[in-house]
Amino acid sequence: MPKMKTHSGAKKRFKTTATGKVKGRHAFTSHILEKKSPKRKRHLGKDAMISDHDSPRIKKMLGIGS
Repeated sequence: MPKMKTHSGAKKRFKTTATGKVKGRHAFTSHILEKKSPKRKRHLGKDAMISDHDSPRIKKMLGIGS
């Protein structure tokens, strides 16, 4: 069988930590920023940990795990 290809969109958007968790971007950061407070925007700029429910699908797209 040929090898599975890594999903190009997923590899640009997600990274995995050393413990196997998945990091990604926060939502609500691209537009309509005037009404959001500076503190909220600052915190949204940091990486978000993807939920345990969604991470198996992302790992499969990245070719990580079984």
